[in-house]
Amino acid sequence: MEIHTTTIADLAGAAEKVLNAAGDNRIFLFYGEMGAGKTTLIKAICAHLGVTDDVTSPTFSIVNEYEGKDEPVYHFDFYRLKQHSEALDMGYEEYFYSGAYCFIEWPEKIADLIPDTYTGVRIHIQDQHERLITVENF
Repeated sequence: MEIHTTTIADLAGAAEKVLNAAGDNRIFLFYGEMGAGKTTLIKAICAHLGVTDDVTSPTFSIVNEYEGKDEPVYHFDFYRLKQHSEALDMGYEEYFYSGAYCFIEWPEKIADLIPDTYTGVRIHIQDQHERLITVENF
């Protein structure tokens, strides 16, 4: 699936489409260069899930937990991961296999730890404002 956005206002609709395309998948991997809008899209998806907490990038904490309508939502940013063991030490399995939504930025850093079933979300910068978001289930 491809989604085109040109404004921040487009993100609410894009978030709904991403969630619908995922079906039962609860693990989402977000790919895109720095500044592509990964955290911004995750913020829109969280809003759709009823999260009222302030959604920010967990760049330094690695994981943020938010309260959704009925369950927690986990948001990971592995950009600053220095060693693979850091993901192991934080107990990533408890999050990934909890059945809760897990939104993962920079999944390349932990490629061999990703569950077999997930939704991949790639954000491509078209120009200053336009983004092409591709969504695939695995």
